[in-house]
Amino acid sequence: MATTRRNVIAGPWTAPNLRGPEVQKFVQHAESRLIGERTLRYTWWVHWREIAEYILPRRYRWLVTPNELSRGVPLNQHIINNTGTSAARNCAAGLKEGTTSSGRPWFKLSIPDMDVADTSPVKLWLDEVEKRMLRVLGGSNYYSAKAQQYFDLVVFGTAPMIIDEDCDDVIRCTNPCAGEYYLWNDDTLRIGGMIREFTMSVSQLVTRFGKGACSASVQKLFESGGASLGREVKVAHVIEPNDSRVGGKVVPSRFKWREAYWESGNSQQGVLRIGGYHEQPFSAPRWDLAGNDAYGRSPGMDALGSIKQLQLMERRAAQAIDKSVNPPLKAHVSLKNQPAVLLPGGVTYVPDMSNAGSGIAPVYEVKPDLTAMEESRQQVEARIKDTFFAGLWQMISDTEKDMTAFEVARRQEEKLTLLGPVLERNQNEGLDPELDRVFAIMGRRGLLPPAPREIHGRPLQVQYVSMLAVAQRAASTAALEQLVGFVGHLQAGDIATAQAGGASTSWDNIDRDELVDEYAEMLNVSPRVIRASMAVAQIRAQRGRMAQAQQQMAALQQAGDTAKTLSETQVGGGQNALAAMLGNGPDVPGGAPGMPQAA
Repeated sequence: MATTRRNVIAGPWTAPNLRGPEVQKFVQHAESRLIGERTLRYTWWVHWREIAEYILPRRYRWLVTPNELSRGVPLNQHIINNTGTSAARNCAAGLKEGTTSSGRPWFKLSIPDMDVADTSPVKLWLDEVEKRMLRVLGGSNYYSAKAQQYFDLVVFGTAPMIIDEDCDDVIRCTNPCAGEYYLWNDDTLRIGGMIREFTMSVSQLVTRFGKGACSASVQKLFESGGASLGREVKVAHVIEPNDSRVGGKVVPSRFKWREAYWESGNSQQGVLRIGGYHEQPFSAPRWDLAGNDAYGRSPGMDALGSIKQLQLMERRAAQAIDKSVNPPLKAHVSLKNQPAVLLPGGVTYVPDMSNAGSGIAPVYEVKPDLTAMEESRQQVEARIKDTFFAGLWQMISDTEKDMTAFEVARRQEEKLTLLGPVLERNQNEGLDPELDRVFAIMGRRGLLPPAPREIHGRPLQVQYVSMLAVAQRAASTAALEQLVGFVGHLQAGDIATAQAGGASTSWDNIDRDELVDEYAEMLNVSPRVIRASMAVAQIRAQRGRMAQAQQQMAALQQAGDTAKTLSETQVGGGQNALAAMLGNGPDVPGGAPGMPQAA
């Protein structure tokens, strides 16, 4: 009896009954939708095939066929010059490191109510949650899956990724390749669900879903053992909103999403698993959209024409060089069936050297202009690289040495405006559902610290602080710096006003506390560095009390010093200034002996 891992990769809930009329109704609904989506996806499917042939052939399935024996054959026969593939890889790597870098924090959590979020316990809790989420992401295959997702996004324009729960790594990510998945939009033009087809071996099926859930044919293969365990079976998988009006009531209504696995084409045997999800278990970012399209358009589609042109140019250039080095020859008929040596230093004997046409000569001479061909090829390559935003990813290394930091920042800001819509769509369709999914899984498994009382019932807000997100906000920090510099230039006028008796200053228009908070947030400074507003108020109140006490002490000290000075100042007649001011004298009642009475 083989051991099973039913809960290693599973949703938070799985249906105990995998048979019955409701299950059959649900599977029939899913298979019918699969057939319909296959028809709607056909033109995209064909387009993806051409893109894959010239850029990324191993991330595409023309037909999902089990037990295929040609998976290792060379698939890049159309690629002679790999500039397109290299540019797409660099673009994907730049997006991955610029948005979801594994080496630095790229998101922050906050509370929409800033008064609540500014309290120290809340900030520390948010900071701890961020660190724990980053540890979970780093301990799983999330970042490697994101690298593949960005590669698919750049080339094909659409890149779904499924996030399942995992007993060992908390989460486990899967990247369906183009040709395996089908997507559709909901009424808000967001991705409303997905179906995919893929292959699994008999051993994988039984280990994942259990022997009892598999069909009789799979069970028989499993019992045979040996080579039968490696036989592949085509599996279908649907993820969609849990709408009881469509497909029956197989998943409780408390779950927002549902899924089902079944052996494709063998639905009469029931399903392999039915599960429910509280949140969307996948992301599907798209590069660019047109109308109600469920699939996105990509830089790979834009660069396809130039990439095909580049391959043709490489072929023609190679042919020209080959013809110039090894041209087609013509020879006199008398040399037919006679030995001819065409190697360097070889000798071919001809019957009559006086006849110019009796020897061997080129049919025509080819003298290719290699310089012009090289310049033309470089222009096409530059056009392809520009389509994949190579200037943005390599801007620092390609920048002239005499450029200032301000000029570099301005150039980067200008180039980032081109990626603005793409980054926003990637956040909405990719990163948001992924972080929601990870946060929910960690919460259900008790991996989050207890939340402070102040934020119970309040929603969390995600702010992205990756390299690209911070670079996009660089214009805001520059504006703050310019404002502070402008106010600083007004200091001379403020000093003149103060000397004239005025009490106003240009800094009265600036809330310095809010300025510091805004600037620290733009620079992604840790909340442990910036004190909360309440703590700042307490420090200032304590400092004010200390200053007031020091002023009182100084006043008392000054009064004592003044009295001492007056007592030591003699005004004549044995009387000092202090006694004279107080009216104390020898003839005044209570006055000092020998003091004359005041007039």
